[in-house]
Amino acid sequence: MKNIINKTAFFCLSIITTLTSCEKDLEPEVFNKLAPETFFKNGADAKAALTNLYMGMMEGSAGLGYGTQQGSWMVQSSQTTDELICSWGDSGRWAKLNTLNFDDQFNSLTDHYTKLMPKITNATILLERINTVSMDAQLKLRYLAEVKALRAHLSYILYTFYGPVSIVVDPAYALNPNSVPEARPTSEWMIRQIEKDYKDAIIDLPTTYPASDYGRFTKGAAMMGLLKLYMKEKKWTEALAVGKQLQTLEAQGIYSLVPEYEDIFKIENEQNKEMILAISCQKQTSVYNMWLAHVMPGNYVDPSGQSIEAWGGYKMPWKTYDKFNPADKRLKQLLAKYPTDGGAILDARAAGMEGAIPKKYGIDPDASGEEHSTDLVVWRYADVLLSMSEVINEINGPTQEAYDLINRVRTRAGLPNLDPNLSKDLFRNKIMDERLFELWCEGSRRDDLIRWGTYIKRAIDDGSAFATENKILYPLPRKAVDESNGKITQNPGY
Repeated sequence: MKNIINKTAFFCLSIITTLTSCEKDLEPEVFNKLAPETFFKNGADAKAALTNLYMGMMEGSAGLGYGTQQGSWMVQSSQTTDELICSWGDSGRWAKLNTLNFDDQFNSLTDHYTKLMPKITNATILLERINTVSMDAQLKLRYLAEVKALRAHLSYILYTFYGPVSIVVDPAYALNPNSVPEARPTSEWMIRQIEKDYKDAIIDLPTTYPASDYGRFTKGAAMMGLLKLYMKEKKWTEALAVGKQLQTLEAQGIYSLVPEYEDIFKIENEQNKEMILAISCQKQTSVYNMWLAHVMPGNYVDPSGQSIEAWGGYKMPWKTYDKFNPADKRLKQLLAKYPTDGGAILDARAAGMEGAIPKKYGIDPDASGEEHSTDLVVWRYADVLLSMSEVINEINGPTQEAYDLINRVRTRAGLPNLDPNLSKDLFRNKIMDERLFELWCEGSRRDDLIRWGTYIKRAIDDGSAFATENKILYPLPRKAVDESNGKITQNPGY
């Protein structure tokens, strides 16, 4: 059964209170004209408001957030790295992503700030409101924990794109219509805040949900978010500790690897034990999966005979594709050749295409157009294994445990174990490759390259004249800077 998050989204949008961003230069999010004190009366109201907050994971539409259009976090994580290029000209916007040609009028970059800042403020207000509701005590603790995990996650997205920004965590400030913009905090402050929210959430989140609540933050998902934060900041000891906690959940039977890589991404295998967090998708709602429409060529004919919408946009460059071992089973989802009319097989490279087809997701058998109900991956357990292998290597070098973790992932892919005598640096290089081979187009690549110090170098090596060090961060919207009366400063170089 699909997650009720999707089915209640429109209801939630019609009843949630009027909430505004801390930054008065941004447009307020107005949901209706009900007064805040009249809405939160019981647990059902609290759940409706929480469900609406989850919509921030898609930034309010199927194409953004973890969606599949140019403005999504997932797509930009690939398009600004070596994972994806786009066949569409689109007035140069796609090329600007690949070459890191950024400016403060590039809305696909600045919209995350505009849309997520109010959502974080809304989360802060929601924590205050839920506390006032008379409802089941344990359920209240769970809802509060979910809000904290969401606030941490959306704050982390902002932090990775823009560095420290003036998120609002004080409900009095958030509810005061006369609040004025605040100066940007230090990185240390924002890191501590994200860390605190995740740690607080872990205490009261469940390890699993019933199928009807699938897609909500669990204890493991909050741990994964914390692991991502620690790895970004290279806090290896802290990362090791939280990673060990995640591994205990495998020992408890909560997580495991799916035997076949391609099965992870099939609709018939949703809610599998490899998934730590997913976006539960349902066509004919505001949250659906459009990945195949963006990547599959128009002349692709599925062996099942099913017809789907296909626009032929995203490709993995041949330079990146050629790093894969030809025996790698993961290439089943990354097509250098594909079937066309009459069963003929088209060789994409020979036909002059810019790269391989990153199919990734299986076809929804009930889909005919662009909307598929296949869940979108946010985090899965293979990422934990590769992350822990990297963390252990950074602390102690390539120990047997570090080898065992990465080799589990390689074994599923049909590849041999790594050379057991690698140096720390060579082992790190193998992890860098393996994360590409395993996690392509799942939203990890930008963070990975930045952590390894290769994000700018990749663009330079590919011929970019725009790839300067300041491009590690996106620009803030010009409107936010101009209307803050000098309180909010732009990122360097913009």
